[in-house]
Amino acid sequence: MTLLHAHDYGGDGPQLVLLHGHARSLTDWDASASLLTAGHRVLALDLPGHGRSPSASPWTVPTVVGHIADTLEAHGVPEAVVVGHSLGGLIAVEYARARARAAVNLDGFWWGRERPGAEQLAEGLLASAGAIAPSGYIEERVENSAPFGVPADRAEAAARRAARPLPDGRWQTLPERAEALEIFDELHRLGALGVTSWLEGVDRPLLLVQAGRRPPAPPGMEWFDEFSARFAREVSDELAALARTRPTLAVSRVDATHVMHMEAPEAVASLVTGFVRGLPD
Repeated sequence: MTLLHAHDYGGDGPQLVLLHGHARSLTDWDASASLLTAGHRVLALDLPGHGRSPSASPWTVPTVVGHIADTLEAHGVPEAVVVGHSLGGLIAVEYARARARAAVNLDGFWWGRERPGAEQLAEGLLASAGAIAPSGYIEERVENSAPFGVPADRAEAAARRAARPLPDGRWQTLPERAEALEIFDELHRLGALGVTSWLEGVDRPLLLVQAGRRPPAPPGMEWFDEFSARFAREVSDELAALARTRPTLAVSRVDATHVMHMEAPEAVASLVTGFVRGLPD
């Protein structure tokens, strides 16, 4: 049995379990969790290899789902609505296949390797996976979060929990490289299915949320604007078609970028609360 690091935010009401994105930690949920505790009992987890959780070997969806199940059992959580962001959203849906009461996926969609531009993007992601960051890494992360309205103290806390300090002042980003490469393999495997095929067989209620805005592409990656816009449109079209024929599937959009739970915690909390309120007893 492998137990993941968890933080109990408290609260009273239907149980929520929060999962973060790739290379992040449960601290990302601080703002949204403080709002959700008004009507829910809220528990957040660090995914394997992230934050303070142990590694997973191998890092595969079934392995991670098993670790989450073990952890929730240890915390006396037999049934919950699992809410995940990005990578955590993908895992939330996978957990809902057999175990969760329902799931919320906040912008957790991926693409197959065959998509035009995907290999170019993958090269950049793989080059930085599990990297050793310079001593100014935390300050850089805080600065990068400012345009999204994330307060500096919250951005700093999240950045520090998502990396491990090294004796020479540098930072080991998490997950470490070997595990990060396994995660990208899993993401590409799920992305290759396409949204419609991926969601086949998930009969639990799902809320699937897309970001309504995209941040500017980094310098030298202007091509990414077209790539991400085209992918978002295709995902949106597939979700709309699925929602017309599957009453257990709801779709929505938040007027924020990908980091919606940090950028617009009130909007995310409102969406989650409304979704849980509408679930059958």
